[in-house]
Amino acid sequence: MSEQKKEIFDSIAQRLNSEGFNVVNVDDTRPWGGFFVIDEAQAQQFANVYFDGLNVEDLKIGGKLSPKILVVAPNKRLSWQYHHRRAEIWQVVSGTVGVITSPSDEQGDIQQLNTGSKIKLQQGERHRLIGLDDWGVISEIWQHTDAANPSDESDIVRVQDDFGR
Repeated sequence: MSEQKKEIFDSIAQRLNSEGFNVVNVDDTRPWGGFFVIDEAQAQQFANVYFDGLNVEDLKIGGKLSPKILVVAPNKRLSWQYHHRRAEIWQVVSGTVGVITSPSDEQGDIQQLNTGSKIKLQQGERHRLIGLDDWGVISEIWQHTDAANPSDESDIVRVQDDFGR
């Protein structure tokens, strides 16, 4: 891992710890960056800090929410993807990122999102997160749409992927 990536991940881990969050998983091995998974019991606390106090009860579709922090490296792209069992809400914590969304497999134009910008992604909506000139840090809440079969990392349909996954 590059020294810069290690510093970014260490800084985010310290911040989450100081805010009282229980990080249940960290993945810093992704070719585009990685993520931190926060204890689901802290969804409202996470929304208070990272989504301007959004009421998580209003977000529940299938009764379960999963808070995460995404970290995207400069000039890297996550796969062009969608999900069968979740919708997502993203808010940019720091940096500037690009996002492409589409109702079909055809990619549209890149929207630039700055710190504080928020976007909602519907179940099945195609989307891609793109690192621009600097590291992007994005808070994310998964809105599970099927309580009996909640979404997980396997619920990713990759339409296109720079890393051959």
